[in-house]
Amino acid sequence: MAKAVRANPAHQPFVYPLRRAYAEPDWRRLPGYKNVSREQWENALWQRQHSVKNVRELKDALGRFLTEDLAEEIVRDQRQSATMSLLIPPQMLNCINERDLRNDPVRRYMIPMACDRHPEWPNHPKAARDSLHESEMWAVEGLTHRYPTKVLAEMISTCPQYCGHCTRMDLVGNSTPQVAKHKFELGPQERWARMLDYLRKTPSVRDVVVSGGDVANVPIAQLEAFVSALLDLPNIRDIRLASKSLQALPQHFLQDEVLKALERLAKKAWERGVDIAVHTHANHAAQVTPLVGKAARKLLEMGYRDVRNQGVLLRGVNGTSQDILELCFMLLDHAKIMPYYFYMADMIPNSEHWRLSVAEGLKLQHDVMGYLPGFATPRVVVDVPYVGKRWIHQLADYDRAHGISYWTKNYRTGIESDDPHALTRRYEYYDPVYALPPEGREHWRLAAAAAARRA
Repeated sequence: MAKAVRANPAHQPFVYPLRRAYAEPDWRRLPGYKNVSREQWENALWQRQHSVKNVRELKDALGRFLTEDLAEEIVRDQRQSATMSLLIPPQMLNCINERDLRNDPVRRYMIPMACDRHPEWPNHPKAARDSLHESEMWAVEGLTHRYPTKVLAEMISTCPQYCGHCTRMDLVGNSTPQVAKHKFELGPQERWARMLDYLRKTPSVRDVVVSGGDVANVPIAQLEAFVSALLDLPNIRDIRLASKSLQALPQHFLQDEVLKALERLAKKAWERGVDIAVHTHANHAAQVTPLVGKAARKLLEMGYRDVRNQGVLLRGVNGTSQDILELCFMLLDHAKIMPYYFYMADMIPNSEHWRLSVAEGLKLQHDVMGYLPGFATPRVVVDVPYVGKRWIHQLADYDRAHGISYWTKNYRTGIESDDPHALTRRYEYYDPVYALPPEGREHWRLAAAAAARRA
């Protein structure tokens, strides 16, 4: 007699189907939006005009839910620690649990509080403003040629929303009391023309990520013209449009003018045999709502190769396998967005409280395997300075006591053409100090003290 075989969901570490509803939260529960109609809510211009830019406007939106002590924590963080100014559309604010603002995962990374920061280690001693050294690898201003066949085109230095952990905090957004932002020296038309000219003369490049900032802040006619020009280059075979706003401001992608332009690009890409896709950035399952799914489906129906999600692993936001799997199933089942990457957070200033150790990242990769289809199982990646993306298990060595992982690479960046040791050198990435054992923490205390004396 055959043995009865059954995968009992009650006996699995993660239970499927999901319990979370796929629904647009009722924005009228928030005091500032109690009289907002659906027509207003689904209007991109209304969303932009009512985006929260300071604590006073946040208080107007959240009312009694933003208590004075929490408001003061946000003010203090903006004054003392924040590398990004506040800018959050109502759509994103609506994803927050207003009844538990202190612990809400979306609030934690979009609206940092001073009490979130680590009291002893707000920075890693090796933190840097441009932690990935992208500007050092600009072939022309704003065009990072970091990989042999791929480039990053930073069209613009603004977004419709600012994430507290932004890896491009050196350039993107408004200056804060802590960070005077760098600015592009050239005007946008000249920069974009120089990018296209470089790509025209560099046939080894086949893949362009069009980003910023956020392409949703590029006027759609200008975005269409730039991407259309990319499609005219015979060497370009892949184009990826990068926009967190597909999640944070889906209303932008549901405007008639935007849809028509994006459809023309999809048609041209198909005719030229070029793959074109859209990448977005959702970090928590609460952010996946029907408006996000509606925008993603529009793109897929037009013929975009894929809509993919690139999240960042953030402590207190998505640092458990339960968090990751719930987000991935919400994306895949409902919004038809493909889980793609989860990056280890970069070593920018004042970001330590968000960062996970490589050991924690390795465990997360292990724990999410086997639940999702293979093609939709996200890779946990480390973006190693001077190296690039590496799957987390590709580390060459790992000093867990001191929190130093070592990595190798198999290509030269544009600044290493004459470096004979580029392919044999080991490159370092650092765990957050507070995650280390006592001897590791003491090592970095001594190193920080010595650096302070030298300064």
